[in-house]
Amino acid sequence: MQLICPVCGNNLHRLEASYACQSRHSFDIARQGYVNLLPVQQKHSLNPGDTRAQVLSRRSFLDSGVYAPIANTLIEQAQELGLRGPILDVGCGEGYYSAQLSKALGAQLVGLDISKEAVRCAAAKYKDALWLCATASHIPVADGSAQLITSLFALTMEEEFHRILAPGGYYFQVLAAQDHLLGLKSIIYPELKLREKDSVPQLAGFALCRSVPISFSFTVHGDQVQNLLSMTPHVFRIGKEGARRLAATQTLTDTASCILNIYRRVDTAK
Repeated sequence: MQLICPVCGNNLHRLEASYACQSRHSFDIARQGYVNLLPVQQKHSLNPGDTRAQVLSRRSFLDSGVYAPIANTLIEQAQELGLRGPILDVGCGEGYYSAQLSKALGAQLVGLDISKEAVRCAAAKYKDALWLCATASHIPVADGSAQLITSLFALTMEEEFHRILAPGGYYFQVLAAQDHLLGLKSIIYPELKLREKDSVPQLAGFALCRSVPISFSFTVHGDQVQNLLSMTPHVFRIGKEGARRLAATQTLTDTASCILNIYRRVDTAK
């Protein structure tokens, strides 16, 4: 997959321990193996994205295998479509899902996240992929470079995704359904307010191939209860009383409910 310079847009070329473009912009490969392609002008804060504590909580939870049905569904659907990559995982986090997908398909993987801590964690564990610190709104990848883009519980940037996908390429989008983690929500909030969600959005430049519901029950204990919270946006919304109730919860049985939308890149007639 061809990387491009986030400053000038020229192609980046791998040197011994860095990537550089013809305009002499250079980006070092970190000791852990990731590359920081997030220039200061594309940051919205000093350290954007998930913190190290959040990343480690997610790794602990996902490595327990509780969310394996989601990874398995991605693999099954990709194999059914005969996909071989290259794969670009946008909002990759610590790499749990896309590392399994790329291994199953035997495909090249590039993962990117705005959190430096996330890609550092991914690069330290999954050595057969390229991990980038970058923003989804300015993806440093050349036009038509990917056959498959994945975005799991993360942003959809349809114009960027359309640009990066090769003609006929696929986009795998995973969104939380309305009834996702109701058990957790019933503990941390005084009352449940179910809002209408567009779980199968229309995307310009894409045709929906299928929507695959994914739903399964699970039980977690001890620290994994808090780790589950840390993986969700509710960690930023929880109040003092909700945090107190969750801290007193040693066992949580809940249901994960999400939707895998599979889109194919199409070009509209000019």
